[in-house]
Amino acid sequence: MSTVEAATGGVGPVRAAFLGHGSPMNALETNRWTRAWAALGARLGRPRAVLVVSAHWYVPMTAVTAMARPRTIHDFFGFPPELFAVQYPAPGSPEVAREVAAALAPTWVGLDEDSWGLDHGTWSVLRHVLPEADVPVLQLSVDATLPLAAHLERGRRLARLLEADIAVLGSGNVVHNLRRMDPGRPEAGEDWAVRFDEATRAVMTSEPAKLADLEAHPDWALAVPTPDHFLPLATLAGIAAELGRPVEVLTDGYAYGSLSMTAYTLAPG
Repeated sequence: MSTVEAATGGVGPVRAAFLGHGSPMNALETNRWTRAWAALGARLGRPRAVLVVSAHWYVPMTAVTAMARPRTIHDFFGFPPELFAVQYPAPGSPEVAREVAAALAPTWVGLDEDSWGLDHGTWSVLRHVLPEADVPVLQLSVDATLPLAAHLERGRRLARLLEADIAVLGSGNVVHNLRRMDPGRPEAGEDWAVRFDEATRAVMTSEPAKLADLEAHPDWALAVPTPDHFLPLATLAGIAAELGRPVEVLTDGYAYGSLSMTAYTLAPG
């Protein structure tokens, strides 16, 4: 599937998606994946706000950023100075944070007014999706205490935000095993990575409510050695299940053998 076809194949605005974000260097690069993210931005338009569930805010609680001016967090090391110089000065929205908390009730949601901000799981993709940084952006934590099935339920509850013109994006990777990375395979996937990625695609494009069934897949342990990057996908799966809407592939591919760059969007209603 070509990136252009995948990214422009639908009509109407997109209000929910999952992006395989890969290396933070994608923030600075132009490649097949970043072009697809930019095409998503054209279909996203200007929502009232964007809520991002980033793999890099993986904490033992459910929290949402609630500050007016979230800081740009450079949560990595070993990259060139140009990457550390990147700022993504999008505003926040305490008002929208309260709406997110209300949507997740009766789950307690912490309103984070001063500790987090926008990590690279958010700004590395939004630099392409919304390059002007002029739409309010909030982050919702990946709650490490919740199993996959509970994250699906959380996605169902967040579906109501789309009616309030709040876009919801997950940012992670379907397959994310840094210990198995092979620099000699910059755009290829290991057999086990391809098998799991394709199994996930079959579920997401047919019955996203059954995403938790993938925990029994024989390649789960290799593809998902830690759940942080996979769980943001459950947000989109839950939204799609709640709304009864199909999920479409935005773009696909692999990086360094053990990362899947597959991205999905909720089909327009």
